[in-house]
Amino acid sequence: MLFRASAKSVAVMALDGSLFLHLTDQFVHMHGYRPGASEMRSWERSIPVLAAALNDAGLDDVEVMLEYALPLNSKRADVVLAGVHPVTQEPSYVVVELKQWSQAAPHEDDPTLCHVDAYAHPVLNPIEQVRRYRDYLVNFNGAVAEHGERIHGVAFLHNATEFGVAGLREIERDGRGRLFTGERRGAFLDHLRSKLSDEHPGAHAADELLAGATVPSKQLMSVAAKEVRERQQFVLLDEQQVAYRMVLNAVERAKRADHKEVVIVTGGPGTGKSVIALQLLGELYRRGVAAVHATGSQSFTTTMRKVAGARKREVQDLFKYFNSFMTTEKNSLGALICDEAHRIRETSANRYTRAALRTGRAQIDELLDVAHVPVFFLDEHQVVRPGEMGTVDEIREAAGRRGIECHVVPLDSQFRCGGSDAYLRWVVRLLGLEPGGPVVWEPDDRMQLLAVDSPEELEAFLDARRAEKYGARMSAGYCWRWSPEPKPGDPLPPDVVIGGWARPWNLRGDRSVSGAPPSALWATDPAGFGQIGCVYTAQGFEYDWSGVIIGPDLVWRGDRWVTDRTASKDPVFKKSTPDTDVDRLIRNTYKVLLTRGMVGTVVYSTDPETREKLRELVSGRPEPRSAAIGRPFVRR
Repeated sequence: MLFRASAKSVAVMALDGSLFLHLTDQFVHMHGYRPGASEMRSWERSIPVLAAALNDAGLDDVEVMLEYALPLNSKRADVVLAGVHPVTQEPSYVVVELKQWSQAAPHEDDPTLCHVDAYAHPVLNPIEQVRRYRDYLVNFNGAVAEHGERIHGVAFLHNATEFGVAGLREIERDGRGRLFTGERRGAFLDHLRSKLSDEHPGAHAADELLAGATVPSKQLMSVAAKEVRERQQFVLLDEQQVAYRMVLNAVERAKRADHKEVVIVTGGPGTGKSVIALQLLGELYRRGVAAVHATGSQSFTTTMRKVAGARKREVQDLFKYFNSFMTTEKNSLGALICDEAHRIRETSANRYTRAALRTGRAQIDELLDVAHVPVFFLDEHQVVRPGEMGTVDEIREAAGRRGIECHVVPLDSQFRCGGSDAYLRWVVRLLGLEPGGPVVWEPDDRMQLLAVDSPEELEAFLDARRAEKYGARMSAGYCWRWSPEPKPGDPLPPDVVIGGWARPWNLRGDRSVSGAPPSALWATDPAGFGQIGCVYTAQGFEYDWSGVIIGPDLVWRGDRWVTDRTASKDPVFKKSTPDTDVDRLIRNTYKVLLTRGMVGTVVYSTDPETREKLRELVSGRPEPRSAAIGRPFVRR
C-alpha cells in the first residue's frame, strides 16, 4: 500500500498537490524506480474525483488505502475503502478500480474482456477485474475470509457516459462487481452510502484488514480439496505412499507440538513427485490445513493452474512462485508444497523488486520460514541454470542453521520413459552424470530409442507418429540465437537453422502468435509441434515422442564428451560462470530433454563425430507401438 488516510485528508492533499508527491516518493522507496507517466497521470486525474465523491456522499471519515497490494501477489488494487456498514455496524470494505476511459465495448466472444481504443489488444472488463480483486482478498485475507459479505467491488469510469460503456454491464450480476460512470455519479454516491456509514470513522476497519493473516480461506481450501482430489485419479505406490504419509505425519506432529519439520522428496524424472504434491494439496485442504503449492517455473505453474483450477478459477490462486513469500508472515502456513524445488534460486529479488525488499535474504530461508512444514520435491540432475541451488545439501544446511529436523525420502520407481529404468540409466551414463561411461542401448519392451542422421529425418519420423494420434515435440540445446517475438500475424522467425532445415523456437511470451501457443503451453498445446522447445519450456513436462537435437555445445571427441560454452547462446551463462558449472548445467540440460518422452525418443546431433558415436550406441530402428497406448500431454 502506498498511502492511507481519511477521505477528507486525501481530498485536501489532492487539492494542494502534496498527495502525488507523497505517492511518487513512496513508490520510489518501495520499488526502487519512478512510476510510469501513465500511472502518475491516473493518480492525478482519478483520485481527486473519487475523494470528491466520498466527501459529497458525507463519507469523509472513511479510510482510503491507495495502491493496495494483494497478498502473495504482485497486483495492486487502485483503492480499498474501509468503514462501517450502515445497517450491520460490522466492518465494510469496497475495492475500487478507477478508469479514465470514455468508452469501451465488450469483446464479441467473451464479455469478461473488452476493447478500448487506447489498447491494441482486448483487456479485462473492469467489472471482472474488480470482482477478481475482491474474491482474491476473500480467499487470502483472514479478516474477510469468513465474512465475504463485508467486501464489495466497484469500477468507477468517471470520464465515461452510459452510452459509451453500457455493453460492459452484461456481466454485472451482484455486489461483487458493479460499474458506475461519471454520468451516474449520483447512483455511485448512493451505492457507497449503502456500504459505508457516514457516522463512523473507518480507521479501525482498515487496521483489521491490514492485520488479516495471509492464508488460504477455509472456503477456498474446501473447494480446492474437492477440485484437486477429484482430478487426481492416480494410485500412489510403495515409496510414493511413504513420502505422502511422511508429509502428513509431519504436519500432524507440527500442529500438535507447535514446531517445525522439513521433508525433502527426491527422485528422477517421472517418479511421481508432482502427483504426490497434488495429492498432498488436496488432502491438506480437506483437513483444513492452510497450504500453498509453489514452483520456480512459469510454464509449470501456468499448467498446474490450468489443470487443477480449470473448473474453479479461485483454485488457481493457490499455485504460487518461490518468490511470492518475501513479505509473508513467518509460519502463516501449515504446509508449503515446493514442487520442482531444484529451481530454488539464491534470492527472490530481481531487477523488478522494490528497494525495500532487496535485503539479500536467501530464497530458501523465505521458504523455510513461511510454513510449519516446508516440503521440497526435487531432482538434483535438473538444475540447468546458474543460481539454481535446490539440492538436498543446501536445504539440509539451511534447516540445520535453524535447528529444524529434516527428513529425506528417495523415490526410485518411475513412470516416465515408459517406466523404463534401463533407459534412464542409459541417459545418465551417456552424459557422464553417473560413472562408468556410455553403454550400448539394449532395447526393452518399455522405451524406444532412435538415432537419426538429419533434422529432416527426425521431424518426418515424429510427424508420422502424430498422424497415428501420438503427441510429439522437438527440442534442442540453447545453441541458436532467439529473435524478438514477432508481431501478431507475422511468421515466427526460423532461428534454429541446420543446413537447409530451419524451424522457430517456441514463443517466449504469454500470448499466442500466428497459431503458436504461448511459452507456458508449448509442451501441452498440440499446436506446439513445429516450434523447437528449449529446456525451460520442456522441463517438468512429458509427451509421447520426444525429438532431441544435440547442438554444438556438447560434442563427442575421442573417448569423452566435450562441452563448448562458446557454442551456447543461453543468456544465463555469464563470463563469471565457472567452466565446471557450465559443463554440469549443459549436461543436465540434455538429461532433461532426453527424458521427456513416454513412448520413445529420437535423437540427432549437429556434429558428425557425435552422430557416429550415437549410431554406435543406438542400434536398430524402433517399430511404433499401437497408437491406442499413447497418453499425450501428461505431466508427472
